[in-house]
Amino acid sequence: MRPQDQTNSPSKAPSRDINVPARDAAVNVVRGQIDDLYNNKSGSDVVDTPNQQPAIAQKQQPVASTASDPWQQYHSAWQDYYQQYYERYYAGHVQKILSNQSPQQNASDTSAERPVETPKNAKESVEQLRDKLKNNVQTSASKVRKSRHFIPIAAACVVVFVVAFLQYNSILMATVQAYVSPGAINPQNIIVDPTANVQVSADPKLIIPKINVDVPVVYGVGNSHNAQMAAMEKGVAHFAIPGANSVPGQIGNTPISGHSSNDLFEPGDYKFIFAQLDKLQNGDIIYANYEGVRYSYSVTKKEVVGPNDAAKLVYATDKPILTLITCTPLGTSTNRLLVTAEQISPDPAKAAPAATTTPGVSAEMPGNTSTALQKLFGQ
Repeated sequence: MRPQDQTNSPSKAPSRDINVPARDAAVNVVRGQIDDLYNNKSGSDVVDTPNQQPAIAQKQQPVASTASDPWQQYHSAWQDYYQQYYERYYAGHVQKILSNQSPQQNASDTSAERPVETPKNAKESVEQLRDKLKNNVQTSASKVRKSRHFIPIAAACVVVFVVAFLQYNSILMATVQAYVSPGAINPQNIIVDPTANVQVSADPKLIIPKINVDVPVVYGVGNSHNAQMAAMEKGVAHFAIPGANSVPGQIGNTPISGHSSNDLFEPGDYKFIFAQLDKLQNGDIIYANYEGVRYSYSVTKKEVVGPNDAAKLVYATDKPILTLITCTPLGTSTNRLLVTAEQISPDPAKAAPAATTTPGVSAEMPGNTSTALQKLFGQ
């Protein structure tokens, strides 16, 4: 074989001393390509970059000085091969990493680009908070309404509410009435001087300015429970018992009973007339119009007794006494509140004695009527 044939033969491998610098040059090129790929640069940019070309040429310079043109072609071919191979290999990996990160980056970019509405003042902040709460409530309510348990639970709540209202409405209404005026007092009934002798109409009335009470009084109705309940539909009732059956202007005790609370569905306009009776204190004035004369009384004491303690109304006295009776606590018939007052005008010394009766009766003092549920179940 001729020497020139050996030199030009492409199939024969180069010697070891020439192959090492060529491999180093290829490795340096590949390293540069990898660095540029991770720095978001393409392979073509690296090859065309002026700063990279001198470095490659400088590393290939020893090879050029020690080898002929065929060897340069050989090394250039391998360099191109390795460059393209590693470029495709690492570019694929980089593209895979970038594709995995793109959804998260898009989400973060979207959240970053979303405008944040900053309230201009406190009013706008409150409105935004109100709107947010309203939307949350509407969403929760919609979920609850769509639940299969909503209708049974709602029906049960309605039943419980209706039963509770029927049973305890007197407590609720009495509590409300205790903080409002239970009557419509006439301004002419407010007297500056309680000792003045004033002519009034013949209609019997009870007037308590402090708690704004101006109510008719029904006399001569007896002391039975049914009679008292019927009379208290028209006002307050005279609760006359043996030993305590006087009327205004007579020596003795004049008991008058009235509701502080009662079932809302009971008839009558005076179910809460004595809701504020416990506010009276010693020295407060009470007026009783009877047979065209106004009698003035001053409160002397208050006490709470049992419903069957009617004997508390019967005692010896040489003065005209007025005792107001009502149920306590509000909304119940547990006990009775007794407010006692002594006559101060007209002159109590001129009062006539009441008719003599035999004391010692133990009748039950009037209270509230049965609730709707109690009537329904026969209690």
